[in-house]
Amino acid sequence: MPMTILGLSGYYHDSAACLLRDGVLVAAAQEERFTRKRHDQAFPARAARYCLDEAEIDIGGVDHVVFYDKPLAKFERLLDTFVGTAPRGIGRFLAAMPDWLRRKLWLGDGIKRELGYAGRVLFGEHHESHAASAFFPSPFDEAAVLTVDGVGEWATTTLGVGRGNTLERLGELRFPHSLGLLYSAFTFHAGFRVNSGEYKLMGLAPYGKPTYVDAILRHLIDLRDDGSFALDLRYFDYLSGTRMTNRAFAEVFGPPRAPEAPMTQRDMDLARSVQVVTEEVMLLLAQELHRRTGLSDLCLAGGVALNCVANGRLLRDGPFSRIWVQPAANDAGGALGAALHVWHCYLGNPRTPPQGDAMQGSLLGPSFTNAVVRAELDAEGAVYETLADDEVCRRTAQLLDEQQVVGWFQGRMEFGPRALGARSILGDARSPTMQSTINLKIKERESFRPFAPSVLREEASRWFTLDGDSPYMLFTTDVVAAHRTELPAVTHIDGSARVQTVARDGAPRFHALLSAFATRTGCPVLVNTSFNVRGEPIVCRPRDAYRCFMRTGIDALVIENQLLLKSQQPPAGDDPRFRQTYAPD
Repeated sequence: MPMTILGLSGYYHDSAACLLRDGVLVAAAQEERFTRKRHDQAFPARAARYCLDEAEIDIGGVDHVVFYDKPLAKFERLLDTFVGTAPRGIGRFLAAMPDWLRRKLWLGDGIKRELGYAGRVLFGEHHESHAASAFFPSPFDEAAVLTVDGVGEWATTTLGVGRGNTLERLGELRFPHSLGLLYSAFTFHAGFRVNSGEYKLMGLAPYGKPTYVDAILRHLIDLRDDGSFALDLRYFDYLSGTRMTNRAFAEVFGPPRAPEAPMTQRDMDLARSVQVVTEEVMLLLAQELHRRTGLSDLCLAGGVALNCVANGRLLRDGPFSRIWVQPAANDAGGALGAALHVWHCYLGNPRTPPQGDAMQGSLLGPSFTNAVVRAELDAEGAVYETLADDEVCRRTAQLLDEQQVVGWFQGRMEFGPRALGARSILGDARSPTMQSTINLKIKERESFRPFAPSVLREEASRWFTLDGDSPYMLFTTDVVAAHRTELPAVTHIDGSARVQTVARDGAPRFHALLSAFATRTGCPVLVNTSFNVRGEPIVCRPRDAYRCFMRTGIDALVIENQLLLKSQQPPAGDDPRFRQTYAPD
């Protein structure tokens, strides 16, 4: 009988589940996609049920269940931090205690109860799970492994090496000294929400100048040549308070920006400055890891690994020839890493490096047949046309060429934070107004935020300064200077773009759409952003897509073979289905 492992993450942010069968990834999804609650941290009950359904088993068919970190070690950190800062943190400590005493300290029993599972629950270590998620699905037989985030149990950064089916940790940095928390402190200071607004800070950075780099290095972080560092905790409040920064921080960098307040040049300069410092730290860590291992390949995971600008800098200026980043590098990917660690390290199963990688394009979520799509659309009262297979891409390319914004829903949903052509909103990258149209009228988000281009893999090097694959939108590179005026919707203010390369064998229908658009226009590039509005998760089911379509300025919707035009839909009126449900992030 095949061996089945269910991996789980949860209770902090981005809860998720994944399922392996004999070490092969069968399914993975975040809980938020099913509950429609962005960054849902609840136990991933619906995600786990989906994974079991995809594998066509019930919980009795699961051999091992593993959680991605160790609650008791986190509780130790919580107690140690409180003792070290008492009495200042008493309010935060008392607020946290009921949940720990009621649930988190007995997490093994809680998981068994939630799942109806009779076996023993295994627990991974947080950064161990990140490292496993980075190395084991990668195409490398051996590689250096770097994980960087806010904090796990104690570790905030780890340096390691993966060989065959083993992982070895070479060094680590520990809480409270954290690159992720430093970046989150500036996210908070800029008026964005921690754990969801960091990518906004990254998008804001190119509008600023690095005028505060010296101040950050002088006051906040003691950075050494090997990439290790210590934060000056007098400027931060995350140890004992409910805020990331304090009055001392504001005395150096000015008062924090209120959420939704107008953006100032100071905000932009602070964003650019902390981005520069982040890149420098990552580069020094990579150089130290290369010095220790002598290897040519690097794997990355942890929340900071989603900083595609820093990844692009590592690829361009770092010592490694190849870099592979886990597409679900945040806590969601910890569920996958924990399961892979059980398969390879706990059970000792061998590993053969996959061709490409083992993530299957990160298309690991639910898919829906045309019959199910039509049933859900009928229940919504939608008006649609069913197209033949060979008409789907041709008609969609025509709409895009006519400057229509298209919701594109095809195949299995993406695992991780990026839309990769399965649950995407698409537009014409040649349009000078497309970026502002999608930002303000559809996504309901800040006008400074850029959009990513999706490009045919075989055409990528003609349009972008990219030598290799970037299927997961995790590297920022430059738009070729000669093409920048042709691609205004995806060229950021500094001439950069967060590129997704689309290969025929990885995403055949999305590749076919890009090919059809290139045949029609001569341009193999489209704007690609996630199919959601501000404050809500990426759509999962057909009905989610239809409701998002109806509440926004999206002009057309293509769900599998069904084409819907906004002009043909019944009036939305005051229908509560078409109202935004959750508060903006």
